[in-house]
Amino acid sequence: MNSRAFTLSLIIAGFAMFMVYSYMQGMESEFIERYGKEGTVVVAKRDINEYELLDDTKVTTMAIPQKFLAPGHFKKMEEVNNTIATVAIKKGEQITKPRVTYPGGETGLSRQVSSGKRAFSISVSEDRAVGKLIKPGDRVDILGLIDYAGGRKDLFKVKTILQDVLILSTGLSVTNSIPLVGVKNAKEIRKLNLSVHTNYRTVTLELDPYQTQKLILLMQTVRGGIYLTLRNNDDKKMVRIKGTRFFDLLEEDQAEAKTYFQDKLKRQERGGR
Repeated sequence: MNSRAFTLSLIIAGFAMFMVYSYMQGMESEFIERYGKEGTVVVAKRDINEYELLDDTKVTTMAIPQKFLAPGHFKKMEEVNNTIATVAIKKGEQITKPRVTYPGGETGLSRQVSSGKRAFSISVSEDRAVGKLIKPGDRVDILGLIDYAGGRKDLFKVKTILQDVLILSTGLSVTNSIPLVGVKNAKEIRKLNLSVHTNYRTVTLELDPYQTQKLILLMQTVRGGIYLTLRNNDDKKMVRIKGTRFFDLLEEDQAEAKTYFQDKLKRQERGGR
């Protein structure tokens, strides 16, 4: 008797599950017919401010019915990675093409200068700016040849004046801190229009006000202009770098060269009396 009751209960349970499944299938079919199949869309993971750079920490994907997909929506996060929001976007809102733009001159530069910093442009040439292979978003050190002894070559000094300086733009090619830490492969920067080109005469640096003053003084006083050296974007280490003098090039011959210059100066002093 118990066996029959158990079998009957299994049959009833199975029938009930079949009815529920059939009902759910019918509801799903009706839902799809009314709203369409689900599609993937990129949405804001948090509130995004105007002119803020988008990356995978600020956006995510969500599946929603086709009827609710906004025109111009993006399906993959890679499509919006390293774009700039043209308007404020609320958390959960869909990211659409009219709401973002790719970095360039049209996005303007002032919004891309960090608070407390200043944009300052300098003239560059191939032999002083890494063959003009520097791109927006790169980071450089700035060096100068300092002559503080009125032309005495033995007292010339090459000095690293500023370190880890951000390049905001090269000529009119503008970007917003790209490519910085986190850009791992070519796909992520494919749409940044960072193709190799050297058709620029100036680079714009991001400096604090005191650094700007130092650089202006350096430009007005150094011999032969200033030099830029390119550094890895992940390298944030600030190093105390000793200036290099003429005698440092001679290494083991320093003593001989110093003796020669000292004797030459003594002869000049005696001859001038």
